[in-house]
Amino acid sequence: MRQKYLAPLAAVPRGVGQIMLQGNVWTGLLFLVGIFYDSITMGAGALLATAIGTATAMLLRYPAEEIAQGLYGFSAALVGVALTFYFAAQPVIWIALAAGSVLAAIFQHALIRRNIPGFTLPFIVITWVFLFLFRHVFVVPPSAEVTAALPVYQDFTVSTHGFGEVIFQGSMTAGLLFFLGVFVSSPIAALYGMAASVVGAWISMQCAEPTDDIHMGLFSFNAVLCAIAFAGNRKRDGLYVLIAVLLAVFIDMGMLLGNMTVLTFPFVLASWITLIIKKTFDKIKPYHA
Repeated sequence: MRQKYLAPLAAVPRGVGQIMLQGNVWTGLLFLVGIFYDSITMGAGALLATAIGTATAMLLRYPAEEIAQGLYGFSAALVGVALTFYFAAQPVIWIALAAGSVLAAIFQHALIRRNIPGFTLPFIVITWVFLFLFRHVFVVPPSAEVTAALPVYQDFTVSTHGFGEVIFQGSMTAGLLFFLGVFVSSPIAALYGMAASVVGAWISMQCAEPTDDIHMGLFSFNAVLCAIAFAGNRKRDGLYVLIAVLLAVFIDMGMLLGNMTVLTFPFVLASWITLIIKKTFDKIKPYHA
């Protein structure tokens, strides 16, 4: 009986942890602490959205194992954080957050059923739609985070900002908490992610991208996600990480050049391309036990 009630509760922090592909309760809790540290509103948005996405999956009787892993919470969590990051927390935003969380869970289930590695695609599509609606149709003013003056950044914090910007957080503390969250679940993924954050910043510097954007981690967070997704103990995994990171950074720069809202689309597209490369290469030269 106790496990019956604890399982859904544990699925919520696991859902938050799955933002960086870690189905770990402690990872999710550290992520939540980091979000709440930067913004109580965004923390509440993340927690509420994850709970709604998880509850939707339960009500629709999706596989219990998938729910327990947090697979129906992470895209919803990102929708919740994105809406409360971009827009002032008016009632319509909280209504949109609830609706977006439900849609994210349903979208995620459709991808899982078809065995499509959608990653954060539900979050991207739903957030793009809401950004258009609230910027051009039913206009909602931007949040204080969007209109605030940029802080003074230092070079040594760029690696942690790469982690922080995955969930729209700009402080070094939040980024460090996110890094630790990944580390407690998968040390190698966390270290690959840290390296990818630096690589993303270095490449964007060589391409003369704006310094403030580089220091904020805007050219690093998609690279961090790619590194975590392909991290592994084999030498070949390092090659896949490098391919995915390079693709993500250049896709990121291309989208920003076109004045597009990037979100985590470079991560998704780079991962799809890398998976095709990986599948092809593994057929030519399979792993040996």
